[in-house]
Amino acid sequence: MKKTMKFSILSSGSRGNACYIETGNTAILVDAGLSGIEIERRLASFGGSPESLDAIVVTHEHSDHIKGVGVLARRYNLPVYANSETLKHGEKTLGKLPSVIPIQTGETLKINHLSLETFTKCHDAADPMGLVVSSNGVRIGLITDMGRSTRLAEDRLRACTALIMEFNYDPTMLSEGPYPLFLKRRINSSEGHLSNEQAGELLETVSHGNLKWLALAHISETNNDAAKALHAAETILSRCGLKETRILVGKQDEASPLIEI
Repeated sequence: MKKTMKFSILSSGSRGNACYIETGNTAILVDAGLSGIEIERRLASFGGSPESLDAIVVTHEHSDHIKGVGVLARRYNLPVYANSETLKHGEKTLGKLPSVIPIQTGETLKINHLSLETFTKCHDAADPMGLVVSSNGVRIGLITDMGRSTRLAEDRLRACTALIMEFNYDPTMLSEGPYPLFLKRRINSSEGHLSNEQAGELLETVSHGNLKWLALAHISETNNDAAKALHAAETILSRCGLKETRILVGKQDEASPLIEI
């Protein structure tokens, strides 16, 4: 019997990010930017548990992605996969880890039944990574915290069965919003985040007839609106003729259901 893949966006936004992915007898967290207790609670919301985890994979060192990594790793003796620059720059927040598996951005690694392709992306972190997690021909692309698309990212994401993609901000809301100018410039820069329009352009580039799920991630609570992000995504999917692709809106304050692909 062919094993399916499942995923849940445990949290997505500037106050914390974490994603759960499983297949067969393998389960991982990609980032853990909430407290350990909160991640435990959100896993339990769909019947998951930290005891079932095989690893935590860290995409970059910003606190909204690593806040709970150290405590979970120590509490459940979990190996942490990260590149050396991420480990170096996140050392203070991560603390002493029970097991570290150093990786190089660009390599493909195996965690039991899961294969993880890593690739570099444009963000103002030390060595940020995008991911494609796959098993039995099913591929989940995870790309958030990226200031602009690249040909490399597009090549990696083209054949994905599901995409977890950032629709971070609406340019008008960002421009007219309360953030200080330096922060607006950072978000809007090529090392910042993707706007709804930029995310839509990337989606149009990598869309294909076998795209089953699109998850909208890292939607800013201040500089965006879920309805705007959803409209941008729906417009592109309609333009591409992808009427069967289902859309999930990742939330900051609650885990999504466990989605089976």
